[in-house]
Amino acid sequence: MTTALITHPDGLQHITPPGHPERVDRLMAIYAAIDGMDQTGLRRVEAPMGTDEAILRCHPQSHIDAVTEAAPAEGTVALDADTHMSPGSLRAAYRGVGAMTTAVDIVIKGDVQNAFAAMRPPGHHAEKTTPMGFCLFGNIAIAAKHALDVHGLERVAIVDFDVHHGNGTQDLLWDEERTLFISSHQMPLYPGSGAPSERGAHENILNVPLDPHTGGVELRLAYERMVFPALDEFKPQLVLISAGFDAHRNDPLANLNWDEADFTWVTEQLCDVADTYAQGRVVSTLEGGYDLDGLAASTRAHLQVLIQRGTHG
Repeated sequence: MTTALITHPDGLQHITPPGHPERVDRLMAIYAAIDGMDQTGLRRVEAPMGTDEAILRCHPQSHIDAVTEAAPAEGTVALDADTHMSPGSLRAAYRGVGAMTTAVDIVIKGDVQNAFAAMRPPGHHAEKTTPMGFCLFGNIAIAAKHALDVHGLERVAIVDFDVHHGNGTQDLLWDEERTLFISSHQMPLYPGSGAPSERGAHENILNVPLDPHTGGVELRLAYERMVFPALDEFKPQLVLISAGFDAHRNDPLANLNWDEADFTWVTEQLCDVADTYAQGRVVSTLEGGYDLDGLAASTRAHLQVLIQRGTHG
């Protein structure tokens, strides 16, 4: 078995204004980090264009139309204070959807053990009818619905360790009892949601707020006390990961104190959950991470665990 790295050059064509943290250099830094790794056990897959059919499992047609119509012919446009589009943004967003549905397809079919989608823009802040927080479509929620509706799985878990709450994923899956969405995130911080009281229509959401300056010790305690017991009770048949690396101690947009060892640990633990309940099946996607060195090192650490599990089980 192997690990799939799913990406596409279109991810470099999503241009944001000068000084914007979610920039092309993020993907370039990840590519450079991966190119410096041992490629044994890594299968590169070109992300196809996603389909409206897949997107419509989470977003209404009006959202697709609004995002499509907002795409500029030149320059950049602001959808809100944080979220921008350039002429290449729509294709990049569709590639992000395609990367995740393809990842689910090949992991469930057994072509690879696990997969990592390295695409931008990210997705976990996009709500049903609202692009926000740098995000246009809810890629990981779309992937979960694809696994449920196309492949017939009964239980899919999403764990989001981005430093910001995955409000979009929560919104898109609020009524979906076949999913368990778990988000650990700094609080207070953008977007302001993610309180423990936000539980979903079927008690299918678990929010784990972390105080500013929380480090690896507190991370481990929170996951061991709350996250892993919830996953054990749910028994997911597929584990999806919103892999945001902005909890890194050097990230400019937040104040958690994680390092590469922490991202290695949490990835290993989630792979253990997948080994126990989901035949080792893990699909991960890039979310945040805005210090380029920290992003590159953390992505590399995350991917090395996936490769090791894909190669050796």
